[in-house]
Amino acid sequence: MSRPPTFTPPPCARASRLRTARGDFAVLDARPAEGVAVRGTALLLPGYTGSKEDFIAMLQPLADAGYRTVAVDGRGQYETEGPETEDAYAQAELARDAIAQAEALGNDGGSGPVHLLGHSLGGQIARAAVLLDAAPFATLTLMSSGPAEVAPAQQQKIKLLGDALRVMTMDQVWEAMRALDPPEEAEYLRSTREDLRQRWLRHHPVQLLVTGRRLTVEPDRVHELAALRPALPLHVVSGESDDTWPVPLLDAMAERLGAHRTVVEGAAHSPNTDRPTETAAAVTRFWDTRGPRRQGLQNRD
Repeated sequence: MSRPPTFTPPPCARASRLRTARGDFAVLDARPAEGVAVRGTALLLPGYTGSKEDFIAMLQPLADAGYRTVAVDGRGQYETEGPETEDAYAQAELARDAIAQAEALGNDGGSGPVHLLGHSLGGQIARAAVLLDAAPFATLTLMSSGPAEVAPAQQQKIKLLGDALRVMTMDQVWEAMRALDPPEEAEYLRSTREDLRQRWLRHHPVQLLVTGRRLTVEPDRVHELAALRPALPLHVVSGESDDTWPVPLLDAMAERLGAHRTVVEGAAHSPNTDRPTETAAAVTRFWDTRGPRRQGLQNRD
């Protein structure tokens, strides 16, 4: 479970609804201050069990750097409603949602194609989106999101969660998960515990079941993604450690992609919450310098 430090947006951001051809999505929309030159627009997709709030600490530095940044709850995540049917959460459907979100941003005073960033599950949805249609996107950043299925230990955790969701209420599952927290984790969660609980309760269990299952069987599509270069600049970001996709696996994926590579010191699976300022700086450096000079190169910050 991702753990944003706060659920209160910074001054640059407001909670709103993004209207698209595929429905409305709850977003945090952060905009540069008056007088700051707008350099582009970014769309941020959260991970499994996460939400738009996972990017909340990155919004102000991204806006200060000149980027309108929209973090979104996908269908069935937190404040975006979702249907009961499993087909609605198929990866291709979620990918088409991301394309529609980017197109809506491009039509809403946008300055051209959108920078797409996905964390963990969001990265695999983002990858599927650009493989369906790369035209709405200026760049793609995969943050702590690997080439194929998650590590075996994570597969087991997802299976246990799925089994619980089939026989327990969301509230019962929450309490069972918290009973397993070590004391130091309980202390860490003290300030945001109720916000995290409310977010969990508003996730659609079918969304968790379908997307969790997909994480355990995702095929390796790196060769397909690599074929989009150099037209679509690629960036692989991770922390120094990762228990979902090992860092050496992410290194190898970046090399296969010919992608720019950033390792955020002091961060684990969620650089966006562990080291948000440093992560925002790495992302904006990539966005600022995209273009012919960077294409065809692999770099490591």
